[in-house]
Amino acid sequence: MIGRLNHVAIAVPDLAAAAAQYRDTLGAEVHAPQEEPDHGVTVVFIDLPNTKIELLHPLGEGSPIAGFLAKNPSGGIHHICYEVEDIHAARDQLVAKGARVLGDGTPKIGAHGKPVLFLHPRDFCGTLVELEQA
Repeated sequence: MIGRLNHVAIAVPDLAAAAAQYRDTLGAEVHAPQEEPDHGVTVVFIDLPNTKIELLHPLGEGSPIAGFLAKNPSGGIHHICYEVEDIHAARDQLVAKGARVLGDGTPKIGAHGKPVLFLHPRDFCGTLVELEQA
């Protein structure tokens, strides 16, 4: 069902400093920040040869990333994202197998302009999983 690893998302307390570290220290290709108000985050994507890193920073006090950073002030891995061919079919298969989809189960448009869903971390070894339609 799942396809390739699309990205690993890292919540960061200072988006500019984190982007600079990946660009200047690691020599990675770092994209410009992009606000995602529907998700309450500002993101910076970093291209790697085999996947991407997504740096997440809160966009407003109601952001889920603000809560994550309150518990983890230095930041840390927030979620992993896998690609799926058909997000509705993947959702239905997962729910039938007992997985919990966060929210109302309706895909939202993610930072790449494609439908996404999140799966409850308790169902996946304590890891928040994002599915993105490829």
